[in-house]
Amino acid sequence: MSEKLPRPSSLWEYANPRRFMALSGATLPFVAAGTTVALIVGLAWGFFFTPDDYRQGSTVKIIYLHVPSAMVAINAWLMMLVASLIWLIRRHHVSALAAKAAAPVGATMTMIALATGAIWGQPMWGAWWAWDPRLTSFLVLFLFYLGYMALWAAIENDDTAADLTAVLCIVGSVFAVLSRYALVFWNQGLHQGASLSLDKEENVSDVFYWPLLICLAGFVGFFVLLILIRTRTEVRARRMKALQARERMT
Repeated sequence: MSEKLPRPSSLWEYANPRRFMALSGATLPFVAAGTTVALIVGLAWGFFFTPDDYRQGSTVKIIYLHVPSAMVAINAWLMMLVASLIWLIRRHHVSALAAKAAAPVGATMTMIALATGAIWGQPMWGAWWAWDPRLTSFLVLFLFYLGYMALWAAIENDDTAADLTAVLCIVGSVFAVLSRYALVFWNQGLHQGASLSLDKEENVSDVFYWPLLICLAGFVGFFVLLILIRTRTEVRARRMKALQARERMT
């Protein structure tokens, strides 16, 4: 029978590994169910029940993979930044492990966004790649993801690795911001404007807008689901490592 933890008096108490494991374990089934429904509904609606664009034809439907993956890729790094800052300021190990867990997911989403962007761009631009400000900053962001994961793997001491990767995360956040707002900073380039915006005139047509929103919710839910699962795995791995170190000392 599992031990019942007392009600937390502060939000920071959820950074306690035991409390995090209890909360995330109870949350996972609901996140998984909601994510599955959103992905099935959004992708099926978008790919099978929306018309072809009058200029781009059926190619436009790649928007349901490209835009959500790109948005998750950028915001995954920003989530890593927040988690890294919490680690540097509060020294909560769960936050460092959550940042570590998010990196492979964010890197994968960046790869999907780059690949789908190339597939979408080739018939529109006549080229698979262009050194557009947003595309270039997105490629650099992907390289930062690879560097972040390599730095974690190269350093044996977990706390030292968390410190150094947190600094790298702060530096890489510049490119995460540039990836999102490159068209604002540089009013040029081949890349189109935002598909989703607070300005209704910049949004895609309503026939594409609503399934795109559902796909975005599904991708965000999928990201959260993977982060919870991977962070739980990292917590267990940290516990196992501590037990092995204790056994070697006895």
